[in-house]
Amino acid sequence: MTITRGERPAHESAENQELARTLQRDLARDLDGEVQFDDYTRQLFARDASMYAITPLGVVFPRNADDVAGAVAAAAAHQVSVVPRGAGTSLAGQTVGPGLVLDLSRYMNNIVELDAGSGTALVEAGVVQDQLNRAASPWGLMFGPDTSTSNRATIGGMIGNNSAGSGSVRHGMTIDHVRELDVVLSDASRVRLDRVDEATRAHRAARPTLEGALYRELPEIVRANHAAIADGFPAHWRRACGYRLDRLAREDTVFDLAKFVVGSEGTLAVATSALVDLVPKPSRTVIAVGHFTSVAGAIDATQDALACDPAAVELMDRTILDLSRRKIEYASLGDLLNGDPEALLFVSFSGDDEAELLGQLKRLTGMWSRNGHGYHTLRAVTPAQQASLLKVRKAGLGLLMAASEGTRRPLAFVEDTAVDPLHLTEYTRRFKEVLDRHEMTAGFYGHCSVGCLHIRPYLDLTDPADVVKMRSVAVEIKDLVAEYGGVNSSEHGDGLARSEFNREIFGDALYDAMRQVKRLFDPDNVLNPGKIVDAPSMTDNLRDAALPPAEPLRTRLSFEVIGAGAGSADGTGAMRAAADRCMNIGLCRKSGSGTMCPSYMATRKEEDSTRGRAAALVKALSEPDPRSALGDERLHEVLDLCLMCKACKSECPLGVDMATLKSEALSHHHDIHGVPLRSRLFGSIRFLNRLGSATAPLSNLPGRIPLVRRLMDRTVGIAPARPLPVFVRQNLTRWFRRRKNTTHPITQGTVTYLADSFTTFTEPDIGRAAVQLLERAGWDVRLESGVCCGRSSLSKGLVDDAKNKARHLVDTLGKATEAGSPVVGCEPSCLMTLRDEHLSLLPDDPAVKDIAGRVRQVEELLVEAIDDGRLRPREDSWLAGRTLVYHGHCHQKAEVGTAATVALLNRIPGVSVVELDAGCCGMAGSFGFESEHYDVSMTVGEDRLFPAITAEPAETVVVATGVSCRQQIFHGTARDAWHPVQLLWEAVASE
Repeated sequence: MTITRGERPAHESAENQELARTLQRDLARDLDGEVQFDDYTRQLFARDASMYAITPLGVVFPRNADDVAGAVAAAAAHQVSVVPRGAGTSLAGQTVGPGLVLDLSRYMNNIVELDAGSGTALVEAGVVQDQLNRAASPWGLMFGPDTSTSNRATIGGMIGNNSAGSGSVRHGMTIDHVRELDVVLSDASRVRLDRVDEATRAHRAARPTLEGALYRELPEIVRANHAAIADGFPAHWRRACGYRLDRLAREDTVFDLAKFVVGSEGTLAVATSALVDLVPKPSRTVIAVGHFTSVAGAIDATQDALACDPAAVELMDRTILDLSRRKIEYASLGDLLNGDPEALLFVSFSGDDEAELLGQLKRLTGMWSRNGHGYHTLRAVTPAQQASLLKVRKAGLGLLMAASEGTRRPLAFVEDTAVDPLHLTEYTRRFKEVLDRHEMTAGFYGHCSVGCLHIRPYLDLTDPADVVKMRSVAVEIKDLVAEYGGVNSSEHGDGLARSEFNREIFGDALYDAMRQVKRLFDPDNVLNPGKIVDAPSMTDNLRDAALPPAEPLRTRLSFEVIGAGAGSADGTGAMRAAADRCMNIGLCRKSGSGTMCPSYMATRKEEDSTRGRAAALVKALSEPDPRSALGDERLHEVLDLCLMCKACKSECPLGVDMATLKSEALSHHHDIHGVPLRSRLFGSIRFLNRLGSATAPLSNLPGRIPLVRRLMDRTVGIAPARPLPVFVRQNLTRWFRRRKNTTHPITQGTVTYLADSFTTFTEPDIGRAAVQLLERAGWDVRLESGVCCGRSSLSKGLVDDAKNKARHLVDTLGKATEAGSPVVGCEPSCLMTLRDEHLSLLPDDPAVKDIAGRVRQVEELLVEAIDDGRLRPREDSWLAGRTLVYHGHCHQKAEVGTAATVALLNRIPGVSVVELDAGCCGMAGSFGFESEHYDVSMTVGEDRLFPAITAEPAETVVVATGVSCRQQIFHGTARDAWHPVQLLWEAVASE
């Protein structure tokens, strides 16, 4: 039993504090899982992806179903409610509440059994949808509901919500795929819910238990309210609202409590595992992307699409398209589009017969052409052609969120309505009229195939007038959707956003029947109260409205430049606004793709995700004395495992820049607690590396002596298992100074090569290759080797030192280089510091902006030289016929992407280039050297990078741009990794 202790807030009542202590003690005694009642953990679980926030009493991380039962029993004994939670990506506030949160995702995430023969899987509630799909894929199977959050949404959460997704026109909703549920009821009993015949139902009804009462009394509720059930439910089939009494009423010979509980949002039972049906996974998909001059035109084209039996029909309006063009992650979509469409309609056809799919595609394009729908149709037939399209299509929510300005955000309160697609054009027109009348803007995207559009108006809920406006619109849209026989919640559920309206939606009789269901299942109102029935007003518990004004805090870094919005002269609010951009959509909880967030992928702890750290910082920066709060040790436990990889800056749709936030937070921690020796040493890495090079080879001996390594571990915390860099006496600076002048003609002007603090002294061959290639390409190379960029200082929170180094380097470059001349380098972390962190360190210095604008990747210049014929790689180099597997540096991916590097590698004749999607290497500069971080560092590398490289044959050439990446690859796989410029030099060098 693990307990995280921490102080309860002083303003909390003595009674509540005593309740928390008693409950925590009882849980610690009875459970195997973890119990956390500290104030920071509570803050992390006070929010989901909705506009609501409610601080829970505490959080439990159960390891098994017995833990869940024990937690429910303990909570009920103390009259505390229970809030089950998966990934916490609910959009309507289903997974926030004032009681005990059960995080079922951390430990209860095992696929117990996958039976390909029967097409079923037995999974624990915390299994992620993509995790299940990866396991089922070798058998040609998948889970039918395809949510846009499939890389973090748990099966338990999907069951709670009755989730659907883009493929629901073919595969229906989660309720259609659940066979059995193992649940914990409100009296802490564990039961299995499944489909039973009348005899079995009667047998179970005889039991003198809560389970028996369900089988006895629920049929009576159905019979007594038969007319209300028949008339009260909305006509449209795609429902994620209310309790599904209609499902029980329509089946006379069977009684299926498993399906009945689906969509109940944890208010009737806590699902611990589920037996779910799998569906055949199509081997091929083709996509038609219609280009339209209006949203209405795109919706009008839906009926033609539905006539062709599609797997999905998805709408994306100009708002989403424009936002996608601003993000590195999605910018490639723009290259595929024709003209400047106001809307796109994605129509997917899936199956195993390629000819049939292409026939459907041809039929659709023909119909659109004959009926005048759209001005262009893009055909995406291969996975490569579809990659950019699918990535953007799944990112609609995140891209909308990225357009937030301060507390003006696109909010989920009318985003889940659905009507029959036949009425969608007219319905959408009237929906927009409501928004226009209230002077609201919104993005339009969603599932035209089933009449569901996700429309999220922009509002600022710190403004009371906007709160009133929000509720007015919610009421109007609720009434509008009813006119068309539609549903107010079609896949995102009721939660806190829509439950208030359920009496009006279902009518008094049916609503009262639903209240009877709640009382039957949960007589003491223990399970997630206030959702579906007996709910508070939708305007209660609003996240932004409850946040206190930020107190003054002078920061060393400028947060305005990373999208925080304007702060006052004393820094009030800017740092908190940068952290509070997070809207908890949870993309940082994904695994198996991308880079963000490597520490979460290693630990599966909420506090080790970007959003967890952002929530912790918002809490600290909301305290009466934020400067002191930034010195809190619990806060720095939360921040500690951040590798500062910067993946969140590009992969987080809202661009939450946790690396910059951590640097600032560390600087305040140092103000209070002092700077550790190890941080000072790593902050001075250029001096130490220069010293190591000057004294090589003697300086390399300590790294080989076990006694010295143990001493380094004890005194400064350098992991003894981690190989130290090998210093080279003939470093880049010495070589450049002593070599003969080049004889190559200068045709391109002067370029400054940044001799970084690492490769200059430990891998000088890289710099030599770069310099010689640039010279052969017609450049006069100037070496900047005397000044550090400040990257290492920033990573340790030594912001003042980093600022001094940045100013020195910028002054040096400004005086020594020609105006407009490029600055290049081979170490991405150092080079990118000039175009990113220097702007935060010295935001008002025009010289910083000038230098940042002149930074280019060395690969860009070399690609241009090859294309112009100034460099000619040989056809017969030893690389010809080889496969190059390339791992990009995190900072490079975050700031500029890897396209230039891939382009350079592809220009080496005869090679085949494979770019790995292997995330962060786990080294992250000094992080992997630190004793307490070594294991996490290796776990990150072992996730995808090491397996990908070890799977390659010996003749494959491994390529990595980052010095840390190359160190980690060698340590984890015993494979040497080359820098791209080294390989190009191998291909270019004559004789």
